Amino acid sequence: MSEQQTLAEMPADVAAIKDCGFAIWASDDVAAEMRDHFDGERIPVKGVRHVRVWGIQVDDERALPGLERTQIPDEDLWEISLEASDGSSFAFDSKLLKPVD
Repeated sequence: MSEQQTLAEMPADVAAIKDCGFAIWASDDVAAEMRDHFDGERIPVKGVRHVRVWGIQVDDERALPGLERTQIPDEDLWEISLEASDGSSFAFDSKLLKPVD
């Protein structure tokens, strides 16, 4: 299997943020102190990165009592790097952002 085939396809909402080049907060889930570091209407996007969090399988009851076989699935996350008002960069989960209309 080639590397191209193993990469996750970019979700439409992440692609929209990347194509637009600017994002805004999707909700108030990010602390106000952090949001204050960014433009209130158009936050420049510096980059998009795919992050794969590998799941685990636990077969030892001593590790998780009562759950002899526990599986936590792999998770694909999309991280968006934003430029703050002072020029510094911060990365956020794409679920916290939406493209600027």
